[in-house]
Amino acid sequence: MQDSTIDRFYAVIPAGGVGSRLWPLSRADAPKFLHDLTGSGQTLLKDTWDRLAPLSGDQRIMVVTGRAHRAAVEGQLPGLADANVVLESEPRDSTAAIGLAAAILERREPGVIIGSFAADHVISGDALFRGAVEQAVAAADAGYIATIGITPTEPAVGFGYIECGADLAVPGAERVESVASFVEKPDLATARRYLDDGRHLWNAGMFIARADVLLAELARTKPALHAGLVELAAAWDDPATRGPAVDRIWPTLEKIAIDYSVAEPAAAAGRLAVVRGHFQWDDVGDFASLAKLNTAGRSGELAILGENARVLSDASSGIVVSRAKRVISLIGVQDIVVVDTPDALLVTTSEHAQRVKAVVDALRLGGSSDVL
Repeated sequence: MQDSTIDRFYAVIPAGGVGSRLWPLSRADAPKFLHDLTGSGQTLLKDTWDRLAPLSGDQRIMVVTGRAHRAAVEGQLPGLADANVVLESEPRDSTAAIGLAAAILERREPGVIIGSFAADHVISGDALFRGAVEQAVAAADAGYIATIGITPTEPAVGFGYIECGADLAVPGAERVESVASFVEKPDLATARRYLDDGRHLWNAGMFIARADVLLAELARTKPALHAGLVELAAAWDDPATRGPAVDRIWPTLEKIAIDYSVAEPAAAAGRLAVVRGHFQWDDVGDFASLAKLNTAGRSGELAILGENARVLSDASSGIVVSRAKRVISLIGVQDIVVVDTPDALLVTTSEHAQRVKAVVDALRLGGSSDVL
């Protein structure tokens, strides 16, 4: 696959975040990206690696993750080069993670084009995905910060949206558009309007840019954060200086998502481009989306996850995730969510699946960190 890699392209996989809406399946010590949620037989992280390696080559993939997850990540990705493991001492959100990767890679290879792709999303349609990345790389080479928006298939209220603007003339790309604005998660009526107007795409959090362009935008909007990341990158490749620099600088970095620090300001300045992605995408953001994913969207069916799950069902639908040995019996319940683990049990409905995060917040405030 090396002969078909994209020139100058380097893939970055931020592997952070617990996925708290998938509690108690996803935990701090076993986050969402380390689970097989699709029945593929491998984790979401490994699926992401397999999708990106043909585009960049396996020696040109960098993973940014927490120190606690290093062993698990390296166990999942035996082809990951040691120099391409970037460890966070504590979570500082996506700007710090992606910005540090950009600063390190720009020092190693000036002019490099990086693409950031979440470790815990589900994508199918590899040829369509590759085509979208190639067009985004062309836009990045032309000086834009690019994102890939997903063509919506339903009026989803759980995603942010990208509003497309005018077409851009980008050499080597069939169709690239400017980004008029980012829109937060809408209500249902607004989401239906977005679906109908053809100008709004789901925001999948994919960003492709020349590393120096991304860093320049960050320097404009968040100069202190930029300075910290550049200083860290300067110390990164020397083991003698990395540790002290991380201990001194990392805790001082502002926690902010890259959508707010880079993407939205770049859109306002006319420097953000979007490529329409026609591949299937799901961020598996809660148990409702996990149920839909595992039943191929068919209502009235029951998805069952768990290698040794023991589930009896009569006229029931939804999802059961079993990590315990108990027999779970469902009779006449619709759109139910049952997640059974040895130390925690969750029961809710698909309608209320987004509210699981509030349970996690309450457990944390109550001091029940042992189940988080």
